[in-house]
Amino acid sequence: MSGKAEPRAAGERTTTRARLDRGRSALGPALELVHTGRAPTRAVLTAELGVTRATAGAVAAELEALGLIWVDARPAAAAGSQGRPSHRLDVAEEGPVALAAQVHADGFRAALVGLGGRIVATAPGCEIIAADPAKVLGSVVEAGAELLRTTGRRCVGAGLAVPSAVAQPEGLALNPLHLAWPVGAPVRRLFEECVRAAGIPGPAFTGNDVNLAALAEHRHGAGRGARDLLCVATGHRGVGGALVLDGRLHTGSSGLALEVGHLTVNPEGRPCHCGGRGCLDVEADPLALLVEAGREPGPEDSLLKQADDLLRTQYDDPAVRRAAEALIDRLGLGLAGLVNILNPDRIILGGLHRTLLDADPSRLRAVVADRSLWGQSGGVPILPCTLDHNSLVGAAELAWQPVLDDPLAALR
Repeated sequence: MSGKAEPRAAGERTTTRARLDRGRSALGPALELVHTGRAPTRAVLTAELGVTRATAGAVAAELEALGLIWVDARPAAAAGSQGRPSHRLDVAEEGPVALAAQVHADGFRAALVGLGGRIVATAPGCEIIAADPAKVLGSVVEAGAELLRTTGRRCVGAGLAVPSAVAQPEGLALNPLHLAWPVGAPVRRLFEECVRAAGIPGPAFTGNDVNLAALAEHRHGAGRGARDLLCVATGHRGVGGALVLDGRLHTGSSGLALEVGHLTVNPEGRPCHCGGRGCLDVEADPLALLVEAGREPGPEDSLLKQADDLLRTQYDDPAVRRAAEALIDRLGLGLAGLVNILNPDRIILGGLHRTLLDADPSRLRAVVADRSLWGQSGGVPILPCTLDHNSLVGAAELAWQPVLDDPLAALR
């Protein structure tokens, strides 16, 4: 009998080890499903992972033990439903966070962002940006470090969003046009040094602000569910674009893809910082709206806030309406060209462009449909971004990615 018992025990150990290995390999995919809201219950998680209920339960339990998710084993049944409801899954409210930092023409902001793209805490934004990137990044990292000290939250890493193309793998800001920083500033290295000096654990990452906004919106906002997503936005100055292809952020061979701000939309228009004329960057940003409407930019608020307020409170003014229509037509022309080249299944607009879309959605959609081949064959949905501070959330996504790839290795 003992001779028969040994093979069974070895087989059982092999089966257990194989089940454990499958469960561990599923931890990252499972966490991403909960993180992006695509697995609200254990039943959905089981189906999405293609594993047994037992394996899905073990995976959920392991992620809960790591402090990453919360499992409600006794959820209330929906009215009129039959049978026992599946365990509900959500990100842990008191779980780890990523430090997110954003620098723009009118200041900087730091925040702590948990799983699910949830902003846990923010530091008051600075409104003056020095010409020395090391000084600015030191200040924003210190603001984030103070948030960590105050909240006592565990930090998995840090991410930085900057209004410039960021060449990879060097992490150089190639065109920080509106920051007065030197061309080619080594922002990734400087940010990493500041993060280390502040004693913040985990890796540090840097990316373009619109790229990161698109990443955040694709995972948590208006771009969720899109396969090929085009994002165009104007923040405090200039215009940026980003593309998510087949669910992944497309940055090109060296991080410089989708510099849409330098599409010409008005050949006789304003000189652009790039040396061209009539680019989206200077024809469809907040400063362009204020100038077009005959308004003198004031020092009291950011250009973005001034332009947004003008559209929301004075759109009935003929000068403001004409200015808005001019910007909508230029934006629509640029979007139409991008649609012809990229054929996205969804377009999302951020910053002032979101406000322009809200002001006159039919005009913008008509311009894009009229000027684009694919738009004429079937309208491309054009939607406003839905996340507040989406570049900050996207910066946090960079820091969360190693955890999503391998939770055990990242948190060990």
